[in-house]
Amino acid sequence: MILRHLSDVKTVEWGAGLSRRFLLQSDGMGYSLTDTIVRAGTRSLLEYKHHLEACYCIEGRGAVETMDGTLHPIEPGVMYALDKHDAHYLIGDPDVDMRLVCMFTPALKGDERHTLGDGQSSHY
Repeated sequence: MILRHLSDVKTVEWGAGLSRRFLLQSDGMGYSLTDTIVRAGTRSLLEYKHHLEACYCIEGRGAVETMDGTLHPIEPGVMYALDKHDAHYLIGDPDVDMRLVCMFTPALKGDERHTLGDGQSSHY
């Protein structure tokens, strides 16, 4: 059994917030589990070329915008999954941080970070 407390996990500044990484590749589960904060007022162009990701919102608000401009509001109780390595904008609400529980497969190594702001989608 693996048991971890939030205060004991690896915390990474991912580019527009924090990613607290509960399960990593070294745990041998085949997927990662993160508790991710998306800072209020941020807009990040992301694309996971090597991972599939599912996120469940547990706090705050934000949105996911697809590359065709469709805006999907995200609030507590909403899950979204990037099942086709979808490029997308992850948008933090202007006034409040958003908190997501995320799963990545294959698992993250643990130190991955995004490079934001160069006009290209950031990926790992």
